[in-house]
Amino acid sequence: MNIQKTFTIFASIIVLFSCNSKKEDAIFIVKNSLNVERSFETVSIDKKFYKKEISDNVGIKDVTTGKIITSQLVDNNGDGIKDEIIFQPKIAANSKKEYQIVYLKEIPKKEVICYSRFVPERTDDYTWENNKVAFRIFGPTAQKMKEDGVPGGTLSSGVDAWLKKVDYPIINKWYHKELQTNGSYHEDNGEGLDNFHVGVSRGVGGTAIKKDTTFFYSKNYTKWKTITTGPIRTSFYVEYADWDAAGNTIKESKIISLDFGNYFSKFNCTIKGANSISAGLTLHEKDGKVTSNTEEGWTSYWQPHGDSELGTAIIVPENYISSFEKYDTPIVDLSNAYANLKVMNQQVTYFSGFGWKERGEFNSQQEWEEYVSSFSKKTNSPMTLEWR
Repeated sequence: MNIQKTFTIFASIIVLFSCNSKKEDAIFIVKNSLNVERSFETVSIDKKFYKKEISDNVGIKDVTTGKIITSQLVDNNGDGIKDEIIFQPKIAANSKKEYQIVYLKEIPKKEVICYSRFVPERTDDYTWENNKVAFRIFGPTAQKMKEDGVPGGTLSSGVDAWLKKVDYPIINKWYHKELQTNGSYHEDNGEGLDNFHVGVSRGVGGTAIKKDTTFFYSKNYTKWKTITTGPIRTSFYVEYADWDAAGNTIKESKIISLDFGNYFSKFNCTIKGANSISAGLTLHEKDGKVTSNTEEGWTSYWQPHGDSELGTAIIVPENYISSFEKYDTPIVDLSNAYANLKVMNQQVTYFSGFGWKERGEFNSQQEWEEYVSSFSKKTNSPMTLEWR
């Protein structure tokens, strides 16, 4: 199949501190303990590891080649101070490689491929994408329109999927096509289309809380804030109005991120009022196949989709996994495949995404599940980082 030999992971890098963490040459080692090559996997150097202020002219050099590689500076809390440097090394199986933090006289211009934004011209969507996939969620204006019976409204906290075939950004182009021309993003003119139905389902990774045999959901997001966009990552914050789950008041917010080359968004959720939560995949016409692997921590749904096929999946880091279940009901849009997750210290993390056969990278259920399995294994075996 035509697919990258390695897969992008939103890796949590295990930082190994040493007494050499302030060496003037700032050379560090990235280690890969798995028996597979790893590339397009995002590594983070934060202030705790670097022990210095991360200035705007900091870059990363490959010590072996001497080349400056693409990196991105991220201010996670909006205080104007950079919190981390992220980059994507290429490390051979069971191997390690040296990189150096350097100060650049001229900052190279980098194309913003990992992109997200609030979309006020289409009610109030929030949409995000990278070179592989695109998603969107719906805001309070769309909710009020639906509740007031105004055409064009949407009441859903599910995650919508935009099926793109191309590696370049399409968000602004598709909204312009839909809103300002006679064309529509529901039609494929060679770049892909939006033909993924969400409704009140969980879409691709929306959350729910189960009480007895019933799942409860929030309504649309109420607040948003873009954190970063760039060549490697886009991330943003969304918040939901307090919602009720069988008499329990739930407070929910999320930081959602998507890295270059990745088919999965990462969801870092803050949940108050519940010890467990579920993330779901809509089963649409219920004519596909649900597969789950509790040991590896994933559930997948491969289905016919239009004239093609589509795989969706949720991957759960081992600390958060509880169980998986297929919830089948005759009520429209309420059938979902769920990953049931533990909430620990009001936090829970999972990944959710999709692969469309029309891209030519996943041509069968087997190929899709092989990718999902590999992604899960790498998520639970992150690369390590230490000073030389």
